[in-house]
Amino acid sequence: MTAPLKLTPMLKQYLEIKDQHKDSILFYRMGDFYEMFFEDAHVASKILSITLTSRNNKNDANRVPMCGVPYHAAQTYIAKLVRAGKRVAICEQVENPAEAKGIVRREVTRIISPGVVTDDQLLDEKENSYVSGVCRLTEGNRTIWGVSFLDLSTGDFSVGEFVEAGDVPEQLIDQMSRMNPAEILINVSQHQSLLPFLNAVELHLSGICITTRPSRIFHLESCVEMLTDHFQVISLDGFGCAGYHPGVIAAGVLLDYVIETQKADLAHIEKLKPIDLEAILLIDDSSRRNLELTQTLIGGKREGSLLSVLDRTCTPMGARLLKHYLLSPLQTPKRIKARLNAVGFLHKTSKIRKNLRETLCSIYDLERLNSRMVLGHGNGRDAVALKQSFARLPEIHQLLGECASPKLKEIYDGFDTL
Repeated sequence: MTAPLKLTPMLKQYLEIKDQHKDSILFYRMGDFYEMFFEDAHVASKILSITLTSRNNKNDANRVPMCGVPYHAAQTYIAKLVRAGKRVAICEQVENPAEAKGIVRREVTRIISPGVVTDDQLLDEKENSYVSGVCRLTEGNRTIWGVSFLDLSTGDFSVGEFVEAGDVPEQLIDQMSRMNPAEILINVSQHQSLLPFLNAVELHLSGICITTRPSRIFHLESCVEMLTDHFQVISLDGFGCAGYHPGVIAAGVLLDYVIETQKADLAHIEKLKPIDLEAILLIDDSSRRNLELTQTLIGGKREGSLLSVLDRTCTPMGARLLKHYLLSPLQTPKRIKARLNAVGFLHKTSKIRKNLRETLCSIYDLERLNSRMVLGHGNGRDAVALKQSFARLPEIHQLLGECASPKLKEIYDGFDTL
C-alpha cells in the first residue's frame, strides 16, 4: 500500500495557486529559477527538452516530478511553450524572503497565452498577433455572430457582426482567416454547439488555441459597462457600434480576458473600430491562397509572395499596415483616389520621399514599444528606443508639411510630435 503524499508548505502553496490556473503551466518562482511540478513538469519537460527530475528520492513511490528553468532565460522557454499552444502563468515571489514569516507569499502576476503576447521573442515584427472573441446569438430565425479582434502588442481593437443562418458562417470564417488570430475565446456553454464553426476555422488556421470563458461574462450590460469604463465614454455609439449586441459582448469578453491575464494598465487600447466589410473588396480565403498574396502555396512562406515583392517599408509598423491594405483593399473610389494621389505625389517628389524614408528608418516599433511600457514590461533598451524615435518625429512632421497631397496633409494636421 502506497503511503499518502506528504506535502511541504511550499507544495501546498503551489497546489493552491495551481488550482486557480488549471489550464496553464505554472511557472513557480523559487529563487533564481521557475519550477514546475507534477503534470506540468511532465508536459513542459517534453516540450522544452529539459531534464525531468523529482523533489524527493527517485525510489520514493510518492516522488514529486519537477523541472525548472533559469529566471534570466525564462523568455526563451516561455516562447517555446506558447508556440506549442500552451498558456503560461507567471507566479512571482511578492515579498522579500528575508522578511517572510514562514513560506514566501507568491502570486500570479501575468498569464501568457498564444493570443496575448507582447514580448519580442514571441512576435513577428511584420505580423499582427490577434486574439479573437466570438459570441453567437439567435433572434427568431436569424443567427447573429459577434466577433472582436485585439492585438495587445499594438492596441489594435476591432469589432463586427455577421448575420448568417447555419453553424458555419462563411463570411465570419473568411474574416477569421484574414485576421489570422492565434487564439479564440468562446462561451463555455456553447462549446459543443460551436464545434462545426471551430472545426471549419481550424481547417484554415491549424493549431489555433481555443479558450473557453465562463458564461456569466457573455452578458450585454456588463460588457457595455466594462467597455465604456475603459474608454471613459458614456456610450459606444461614438465608435460606430450603435445597435451592436453580440459584437459588443465579444469585445467585452476580450477586454475582460486581457485584464485578467495581464493584471496591468491597458491605456494603450484607445479605441474600438467597427469592421466595415462594405468599404473593402472581399477576397475569399481560396483566392488569397491561390493569388499567393501573403504566402506561397508551396511551403506557406512569405518569401515569394506578392507581399514580399511589394514590402519595402522602413518600419515594422509600416509592414503590418501594408499587409492589412493588401488583404483588405479599398473599394470606395473616393478613398482609392486619395490614397493613389498620395502615392503619386511621393513617387514624383523623390527628394521628399528619400528624406522621409531615411528618417523613418531610424524609427523603432513605436506601437509595440508603447504597449510594453504601458503594460509594465518595458526595459532600459525600450526606453532608449522610444527616446531616439521621438527625437525624429518633428523632422517627419516638417517633411509632411511640404507634401501637396490632401491625404498627406490630413496626416500632417493630425500628427502629434509629442
